[in-house]
Amino acid sequence: MTPDQRPAPVGGIGSSIRRHEDPPLLAGRARYVADVRLPGMLTMAVVRAPVAHGTIQGIDCSEARRLPGVEAVYTAEDLSESLGGVPRIPPRVSFDETVVPYLQPLIAHDRLRYIGEPMALVVAQDRYVAEDAAELVFADIDPRPVMMDAGAEDRPKRRLFEPENLVTTLEAGFGDTGRAFAEADVVVEAELAIGRHSGVPMETRGIVVEFDPVGERLIVHGATKVPHWNLATTADLLGMPPGRLRMRETAVGGGFGVRGELYPEDVLAVWAAHRLRRSVAWIEDRREHLLTANHSRQQLHRARIAGDRTGRITAIASDFDMDMGAYARTHSIRVADLTLSMIPGPYDLEAYRGSARCVVTNKTPTGTYRAPGRFESSFVRERLIDLYAAEIGMDPVEVRRRNLIKPDRIPYSRPLSSTGEPMLFSDGDFPGVLDRLVASFDWPALERRRDAGEQVGVGVAMFMEKSGLGPWETGAIEVDPDGLVRVRSGCSSVGQGIRTVLAQIVADRLELDHARVRVELLDTDRTPYGIGSYASRSTVTAGSALAQAAEEVVRITKQVAAVDFEVDEEDLEYRAGSVFVSGSPEFSLSIFEAAARLHPLTAGRYGRSEPGLAVDSVFEAERVVYPCGANLAVVRVDRETGDVAVEQLILYYDVGRAINPMLVAGQMEGGAVQAVGGALYEQFAYDEDGNPLCGSFMDYLLPTLAETPAMTALIGERDPTVTNPLGVKGAGEGGVPGVAAAIATAIEHALGRPGLASRVPMTPERVLRPRWGTSGTGAIADHEDAIG
Repeated sequence: MTPDQRPAPVGGIGSSIRRHEDPPLLAGRARYVADVRLPGMLTMAVVRAPVAHGTIQGIDCSEARRLPGVEAVYTAEDLSESLGGVPRIPPRVSFDETVVPYLQPLIAHDRLRYIGEPMALVVAQDRYVAEDAAELVFADIDPRPVMMDAGAEDRPKRRLFEPENLVTTLEAGFGDTGRAFAEADVVVEAELAIGRHSGVPMETRGIVVEFDPVGERLIVHGATKVPHWNLATTADLLGMPPGRLRMRETAVGGGFGVRGELYPEDVLAVWAAHRLRRSVAWIEDRREHLLTANHSRQQLHRARIAGDRTGRITAIASDFDMDMGAYARTHSIRVADLTLSMIPGPYDLEAYRGSARCVVTNKTPTGTYRAPGRFESSFVRERLIDLYAAEIGMDPVEVRRRNLIKPDRIPYSRPLSSTGEPMLFSDGDFPGVLDRLVASFDWPALERRRDAGEQVGVGVAMFMEKSGLGPWETGAIEVDPDGLVRVRSGCSSVGQGIRTVLAQIVADRLELDHARVRVELLDTDRTPYGIGSYASRSTVTAGSALAQAAEEVVRITKQVAAVDFEVDEEDLEYRAGSVFVSGSPEFSLSIFEAAARLHPLTAGRYGRSEPGLAVDSVFEAERVVYPCGANLAVVRVDRETGDVAVEQLILYYDVGRAINPMLVAGQMEGGAVQAVGGALYEQFAYDEDGNPLCGSFMDYLLPTLAETPAMTALIGERDPTVTNPLGVKGAGEGGVPGVAAAIATAIEHALGRPGLASRVPMTPERVLRPRWGTSGTGAIADHEDAIG
């Protein structure tokens, strides 16, 4: 078959094909971790702290051990005897020596610091027995005073750790903010708060640890997000060689930064399986998830903005408290670091200063949640800009346009570091992003509704994202003689459609139909090296590694064809999965035929030391990418009830290049719905004694289909990045950062009350609250004493 006769490849880069992941999910054939059933498998239940702060005087497990069907009951004493102490889970990112005393132990051994903290384990023949036995474990606890407000006075009796509850204070800045504020014509101050909420995926956490008696190995089913780090760290904590562990991916019902980190329960399940030499499953229920999986977001900012009467912003400053909960978990102080570095956003400022007080409290520990630090920083910055615009009487869109970094300043180097790297905006047209967003909206129609008396308003927000976090990632391609291309990478699926996107990249590079490419679930035995899926990095890093691997597949195929056709490799062309001799298209060799040639007995003939057509590749990311985006929200407010209905969201995001536009739009829209939740509904609340008030979906409100607005996803592809061979910037979090700020502005616009929306979520009670005002210097404050 000649090149002209071959069908064009289907489903390459730029095609909106349906997800490869979906058929088994829709047909009920996908295997989630809770679907894993093993012969003789036991179930683990966790006995959790019933008080927010206390000293353990003793734990009585005798009744639980006597219950029929119970195999074992363990406390910190058993773990310490086995391991020579109770290990603590180290930070995965943002390591700082100051956090070491605040790390979480695998199980509480002296102090309890939040309700839900593990303090004993029950392993039984089934879940019913395990949970019944857990109710029979009795702990003698001496209660201690609780610390529930990160900004409160650090009294000795309320200290979770010595010498203080302040873990660390981070600082960032550039320019002379003192001079900028002193000389400014206008200074606006505001107290801005982001409520505590989190990802709450459909599937709760869980793992199944399979004990292999033949190989004396432990196979962990249900690994997501960062399997390789979790494997290495678990092995280290338990004092076993990494080769004793194997992590295997299953189907996953969402991740959002919450699911897939290393939690105490994950390590404890492996320890129990190892100790009992039996397979052990742990699947949490929804109440456990709401009480113990990572919370996020909670910050209180005391922020200022300076500028002149012409709309030129000169400086921004913010000092904020970040409530870390009871321990420094795997992300430690990363969210505070990200918030500090991203507050200036896409604006060309003369000066900036920020400080973050990272404080422990008797609440569930926090971690990252989709667009960590960007949701928070965007809310603070964009609210300041709107308040400043109101103070000088200028259109807030025009204020933004005047202060955005101009295209002729790109590449733009900002004298800040983020995640340890200098900030460099290497590409993008930020004013163009704003203009395209604004041009997509029917402004006269909204004004007609307002003139008719409707309480409707519109808000606009800009944001900066960061994606493609390195430093490296792996990808592997294996060509089967039977006509399939098998693909593996060090990134796992967290619901983002990565298997589809990677298949498209390989199909595009090899000029094949995407249906001929199979992306395998991650197995650390098959893929021993990798970093994982987070920070919108998978497509950028794993995709680039596979693009490199595909080029090598083509090169090897040419090497084989050159021998068979007795020509130089320079005389060969590659099209549609095959190599052809230039000018003689009847001489062709497909990649599948080349794979068959590379038999163990014949590979040497083609200059290959290893049999098979298989390529491993590593992509090293030179630096992270900073895409820009903009959001527009239209809301309708009921003055009588305070109810806010988001009618419309327009989401513009510069992705550089969309591998699958339909999936990019889905990521943007899904993220936006989560941001709506954070803006209006979701908040983990506590009473004054540290008791969580959100133990079910009756109390923790999530937006449903009824609260989902009409959405338009505008995908920007005008500025592909030069930092990777695909030109992609990552798309997983771009629907989140600016939505809450845009909704807050739209609420104020609808009601004509600048400064009203200084705290999210904007519940009806907050919308109706009369206690808002502006001082002579533009100061706006909310003195609410809510916990959470």
